[in-house]
Amino acid sequence: MRTLRHLTSGLVLVLALAACGGAGEEPADPLPGAAGSWRVESLTTGGRTLHAPAAARFDLAGDEAEGNYGCNGFTAKAVAEGRTAVTLTPGVSTTMACEDQAFEVAFAKLLRGRLTIDRGPDRLTLKTADGSTIAMTSEPRTPDAPLTTTAWTVTSLTGGGTASSVPAEAAGRARFTLAADGAASGSLGCNRFSARATVEGSSVVFGPLTSTRMACQGAAGDVERSLTALLGSGPLAWKVQEGTLTLSAPDGTGLTATAGSAAE
Repeated sequence: MRTLRHLTSGLVLVLALAACGGAGEEPADPLPGAAGSWRVESLTTGGRTLHAPAAARFDLAGDEAEGNYGCNGFTAKAVAEGRTAVTLTPGVSTTMACEDQAFEVAFAKLLRGRLTIDRGPDRLTLKTADGSTIAMTSEPRTPDAPLTTTAWTVTSLTGGGTASSVPAEAAGRARFTLAADGAASGSLGCNRFSARATVEGSSVVFGPLTSTRMACQGAAGDVERSLTALLGSGPLAWKVQEGTLTLSAPDGTGLTATAGSAAE
C-alpha cells in the first residue's frame, strides 16, 4: 500500500515558509478558508446521508490536500479562492478493498472540482455545485463505546430495506446491556428480559429469552414483538461507531441503539 506520510513534512514546510514573510508584512492567517485538519462526519448526496467511517479525514495546507476516504488514503492539489471556495484536483490514492465501499466511492466523487466553503469556529462544510455536502469538524472523535458494559437504548428498527424510528410513545423504553460475563438483560419495550449472549468477533448470538409476562399493547407491544423476534433469530452482526450500536440479521432486519452510561 502506498504510504502518504511524506506529504505531512512537505505541508509543514510550506506553512513554515509562509509564516516567514518579509519584514513589515502582515502576518499570514494560519487557517485561511478551509485549511486545517478535519474529521469527516457525514456526506449528504442524492437525497441521503452517509455517516463517515472513523478514519475519514481531510487535511489542507497551502496548495496540497491529503486525507483518508475512510479506508484508502488520498492526495489532491488545491487552489483556494480566499475563504469562499476551493478547487480540488485528485492526485494519488491507495486502492484497497474496503468494508464501507459506498462511502469511499461517494466521498471520492464529491471531493473534486470547485467546492464552496462554509466555515465555523470548529466546523467546515464543503458544498458541490449540485448541493451535495461534506460535513466536517475539528473536534476529536468520540471513542467507540464498548459492546459490553454499555447501557444501549434502542432508537430504530430496520426491515425490508428501511429504518423506522421507535414510535414516540415507546421511545426510551427498549434498552439492554451485555455484561462482560455474557449475561444480557434489559427491557423489550414493555417486559423485562434476561438471556445469555455469546460474542465471537463481529457476531453476537442471544440464547433463549426469559421475560416477564405483562400484556403489552400499542406501540410498546409492537416494538417488543420485533425485538423478541430479532434477538431470537440467530447470529447478529454487530458494529459500534462512536456512540451507536447496529445489530443486523441476515434477512435485513436489525436495530440501532445509542450508548448511555456504562453499566455497573
